[in-house]
Amino acid sequence: MTPVVAVIAPGAMGAAVGQRLVDNGVTVLTSFEGRSEETRERAKAASMTAAKDDDIARADFILSILPPGDALSLAQRFVPALTASNAKPVYVDCNAINPKTVDRVAAVIAPTGSPFVDAGIIGRPPKPGDAGPRIYASGAAAPRVASLRDYGLDIRVLDGALSAASALKMSYAGITKGTQL
Repeated sequence: MTPVVAVIAPGAMGAAVGQRLVDNGVTVLTSFEGRSEETRERAKAASMTAAKDDDIARADFILSILPPGDALSLAQRFVPALTASNAKPVYVDCNAINPKTVDRVAAVIAPTGSPFVDAGIIGRPPKPGDAGPRIYASGAAAPRVASLRDYGLDIRVLDGALSAASALKMSYAGITKGTQL
């Protein structure tokens, strides 16, 4: 059965990930709450479907892809909808946040009953004809997220702590930024 995936938010990376999933037969939901007209147009161009929080909470996966400073507030925003939902989607934080923030976001999601996965996106937004970016996932539910490989995403599951993906992302960023100076 093809999953339903919510991608919050449809910025450059989120819309491109959404488009990759749509191109591979997935229904992709997104929220336009508080989003600019430019972002709305980007989501529409990627064939993403506008949805309310309650509908998003019935998806199979929620991919949080937004500026790192907004990761915690987005999780807090979805607590009521996730708590009320019987679906219990896997909440995947794909933001460039540090491991302590991962733990804080996971703690916010935990009471909802939705599984939590930490993810780190390494690479540029996906384009037609390329395999990237790689998405490293960690946490007990990470193997569930790996099922999105069947729909065009390059998901790699990491062993270790819940925040292993964010730790890898931070290490990678430090190395690549240090060598580009």
